[in-house]
Amino acid sequence: MEDMSGTAAGAYDDDSFGAAHGFGAAQDTEPARNRPAPHGAAPALSPEARAAKRAFDLVVAGAALLALTPLMAAIALAIRLDSPGAPLFRQTRGGLGGRTFGMFKFRTMYRTEDGPEVEQALPGDGRITRVGAFLRRTSLDELPQLLNVLRGEMSLVGPRPHALKHDRMFAAHVEDYALRQQVAAGMTGWAQVQGARGPTQTVEQIRRRVELDLWYVRNWSLALDVSILLRTTAVMIQGHNAI
Repeated sequence: MEDMSGTAAGAYDDDSFGAAHGFGAAQDTEPARNRPAPHGAAPALSPEARAAKRAFDLVVAGAALLALTPLMAAIALAIRLDSPGAPLFRQTRGGLGGRTFGMFKFRTMYRTEDGPEVEQALPGDGRITRVGAFLRRTSLDELPQLLNVLRGEMSLVGPRPHALKHDRMFAAHVEDYALRQQVAAGMTGWAQVQGARGPTQTVEQIRRRVELDLWYVRNWSLALDVSILLRTTAVMIQGHNAI
């Protein structure tokens, strides 16, 4: 699991970020998701595979939500005691096929704005609360996304969803970026357990993440999902690259 962005307005704009981090000017204005898939691109899962993945999600997410309800209640209380504001909020993200949905999160910052401008969290970010720093380091702020999984908006495992502004920017500059949305967005993914988590500040980081996401789609199996979930537990404990 990971949090790709913060929650406050006032982010960098697409052009300045691209120039500063090696994207360059976009030459093709056609949305990436409308381009024909190149040879060897990640195929969509078959109906049988989608059904098996959905059944797995329902069983595991339902059991996890029941088991983790006391912990989630304790986290909500800690957030309320640490700083003013609701402990839970939703942020708009892009999912399967580019469709948008409201992703549930525990609040880790003093502000919980959602809109076209969403700024990535960076090391030493002053917007992060004391409890929020711990939640982000351990990825416990992502636990409410079990509700998104049960609602069919996310999967337990899949490419992590980005803020909509970042989706548009990355798709304009990274080839095949939109192909990662051929499967449902995940609470955790192959990229995250391979170390590609945390803020994406260079084009190389984004391309690496897309490569790992597409490898996951091409090689999906229930056994792979189970393996990623088990490895995610270790990543959460270690807290590598988390902000």
